[in-house]
Amino acid sequence: MAPFAAGPRQSAVHPLVFHAQPSTIVFPTNQPPMKVTKEFVFDAAHYLPNYEGKCERLHGHTWKLHVTVNAPVETGSGLAFDFVQLKNLAMERVVNRLDHQVVNDVVSNPSAEMIALWVWHQLRDLPLFEIKVWETPTSFATCASADYAAYAPQTAPAEVKTREEHIRAGRE
Repeated sequence: MAPFAAGPRQSAVHPLVFHAQPSTIVFPTNQPPMKVTKEFVFDAAHYLPNYEGKCERLHGHTWKLHVTVNAPVETGSGLAFDFVQLKNLAMERVVNRLDHQVVNDVVSNPSAEMIALWVWHQLRDLPLFEIKVWETPTSFATCASADYAAYAPQTAPAEVKTREEHIRAGRE
């Protein structure tokens, strides 16, 4: 019998149990982890103080951020992680702090890579799987759980300098 043939059956291939009505599916109680992603877009300026080229000057981007968590699907709610909770936490801890700001005032040396690490640190109490930060539509940096585990700073990222402090440091 094919795994999804009509009539009462249980698939040997798929863990779902199918009943006589094709629209009725009973899920097993032990669910595998599920990746849940929320996307954010914000506008902010930055400059790269340790870079030679046009990006060393103050310029802006429309940034895109993906926050992905990994959690088992709860049997009762059917959710692995509540999108609303993920949105609220990421907005409060990350997006609202960066939107329409000079990112250098929040993140030291704000390359897409360093921003991804900073975002991870801000949300580290969540079951994070991956953080992606797009600087342009075709350029992004990814920090995955294994990457961050190897990095694992115990304290917040280094204190940032204001643009004026960076300029003064370059002239001295």
